[in-house]
Amino acid sequence: MSLSEPDRELVAAELGREPTTTEAALFENLWSEHCAYRSSRPLLSAFDSEGDQVVVGPGDDAAVLALPDPDAADVPAPDRDADDYGGVYVTFGVESHNHPSFVDPFDGAATGVGGIVRDTMSMGAYPIALLDSLYFGGFDRERSRYLFEGVVEGISHYGNCIGVPTVGGSVAFHDGYEGNPLVNVACVGITNEDRLVTATAQDPGNKLVLVGNGTGRDGLGGASFASEDLAEDAETEDRPAVQVGDPYAEKRLIECNEALVDEDLVLSARDLGAAGLGGASSELVAKGGLGARIGLDRVHQREPNMNPTEILLAESQERMCYEVAPDDVDRVAELAERFDLGCSVIGEVTDGNYVCEFAGDGEESETVVDVDAEFLADGAPMNDLASEAPTEPDRDLPEPGPALADAVEAVVSAPATASKRWVYRQYDHEVGARTALKPGDDAAIVAIRETAETDSAALDPDEQGVGLALSSGANPNWTEAAPYEGARAIAVENATNLAAKGAVPLAAVDCLNGGNPEKPDVYGGFTGIVDGLADACDALGTPVVGGNVSLYNDSVEGPIPPTPTLALIGTKRGYDAPPAALDAERAADSELLLVGAGGDALGGSEYLARAGGTDRFPDLPDVGSGSPAFADLVASLAAVARQESTLATHDVSDGGLAVALAELVTDAAGADVTLPDRVAAFEETPGRLVVQTTDPEAVAEAAGDLPVLRLGDVTTDGTLSLSVGDESVALDADAIRELRGVIDRELA
Repeated sequence: MSLSEPDRELVAAELGREPTTTEAALFENLWSEHCAYRSSRPLLSAFDSEGDQVVVGPGDDAAVLALPDPDAADVPAPDRDADDYGGVYVTFGVESHNHPSFVDPFDGAATGVGGIVRDTMSMGAYPIALLDSLYFGGFDRERSRYLFEGVVEGISHYGNCIGVPTVGGSVAFHDGYEGNPLVNVACVGITNEDRLVTATAQDPGNKLVLVGNGTGRDGLGGASFASEDLAEDAETEDRPAVQVGDPYAEKRLIECNEALVDEDLVLSARDLGAAGLGGASSELVAKGGLGARIGLDRVHQREPNMNPTEILLAESQERMCYEVAPDDVDRVAELAERFDLGCSVIGEVTDGNYVCEFAGDGEESETVVDVDAEFLADGAPMNDLASEAPTEPDRDLPEPGPALADAVEAVVSAPATASKRWVYRQYDHEVGARTALKPGDDAAIVAIRETAETDSAALDPDEQGVGLALSSGANPNWTEAAPYEGARAIAVENATNLAAKGAVPLAAVDCLNGGNPEKPDVYGGFTGIVDGLADACDALGTPVVGGNVSLYNDSVEGPIPPTPTLALIGTKRGYDAPPAALDAERAADSELLLVGAGGDALGGSEYLARAGGTDRFPDLPDVGSGSPAFADLVASLAAVARQESTLATHDVSDGGLAVALAELVTDAAGADVTLPDRVAAFEETPGRLVVQTTDPEAVAEAAGDLPVLRLGDVTTDGTLSLSVGDESVALDADAIRELRGVIDRELA
């Protein structure tokens, strides 16, 4: 990929001359779709990113959010006052590493983790949790399994080595990802007002200091590589565009960054990701309305004879760019040496242009870049693309359809709905001693003890601090069937995951993945997921405070389904939550209830994916008059989960009630449930909870306007007995475990 002729003409007109070779390469990368969002930025204004909890919103390396005091943690965010928020902050960000993970699944996924962790560090925060949302082609294909295993190994290796727990996420399998998998990783960090750093350069005369690994030639052109369709020979031809990570260097960099922030040595910071030093340094000064003068030959390197373009644009990992006061430079160098990291004073902040100079061995210094930083960072023209709205399928259900037993077994054993234990057992999800609710449940819960009022709070549930609930993912079946409604459903489903554990949403970040936007039908689907996600998050009262856009996820296999990964962060008082497992000891005096309304349709369901046929997408709860807004819906579900009489909760989503019930069964506890028809058994309408309770009246009161339906009884035989119409099926815990263990079994 090279700078297009229209872009070259625009740059030449601004400069009053032809760009140098290094300038052309810099513009090519920073004006690429990956960096400049030329096809998506016009759509992103649909998102509301404001709220009392938002300290730093979109545009920085990560968002910064104020956490509520424990007494306000259960209150929905729209109902809180500014005074409800304390001095403990968390950072939240998400990134994609899709193309690199296809070319080299291990290194591509590993460096995706490293990048989002450095985004967290650049805000003055310490990383405390990771979530990964992964999308692959059909599980029955050898290529998909190879990519799946490599990506999971890369994430686990890097995350485990740096000591940041991977606490949650999602995995989806869909034929649309066969030629282009998606790897979306979110990170949460912790900081406070005194430690907060941003990516806005402050004053001319301050020094720019590069700390971390030496610069090599790996990752050259990574930003432009991520902005074009994957070719058939991408695995060999694009390998140089994939970075190689060193998690042990990243761990040292994390600790060094902590020391720098502790001593108040960092005035602003940006991690080196897309477009390498050129991207980080130019964006840093552009945000401050300033410029820079950089000596590229001062950059510490690990390969000989690198030219200025390579030094400027290499995406070598584990590097940070800091703005530092002149008097503090020596101390920064001392700390870098303590942690065995390279350190270079590469230049300074100015009030002029962004200028890069280079002197080769024995040569005089020459200026290779001299441009206005703001034009470089924000001057790319936006694309005006044609859009074709998708059509909604009619109802054409399979008649008579498979036998109930066959249908239940097919849906429960589908790789998309099956147990993901094979994935999360490879992650260290307990390092850091904060993970209160581990992977495998609806949402993870991370303990933020810094919000507790006393040091003994861990011993007394009434004095515990804020529990941070986390969920991320998307369902490609939903957004392929109906991009707008499917994206709305993804937002509601992730919020319901939080509510199932008693938490209410605080904020969201998104990773918007699409195919080639120059195709009208692809851009129409992408527009649908953006608008759907924006409308649903607005109805949830949840600001979208940051994110990432990844387009051109297109290959010889075709475009991916529009995939709006949403990562939600929520709060609750304390760290305990009802499990997604039935309680056998209270079976005799408890009932099994369904809270929330179904949508009376099977569109986008795993059932139709297995049985064939089509249907419209289910109706979501109406946010208009007479029905609860999504915020009220989620608050009511969370209130149900927090009832003392609630013994177990589980949301209804992928696979519908049939899968939700199967996942609740244990060796000691089963369920005897009757449903009217196949739609009730397999529809995937989100915003519903299966609840085991000893006090149905308390559930009904907490549910407010939401419908509450009695599903049946909890038993002590460890068997799911399901009657649908005039058919029935019984599966004991061993049979369910066997069906749900398809990934473990096939990859053993």
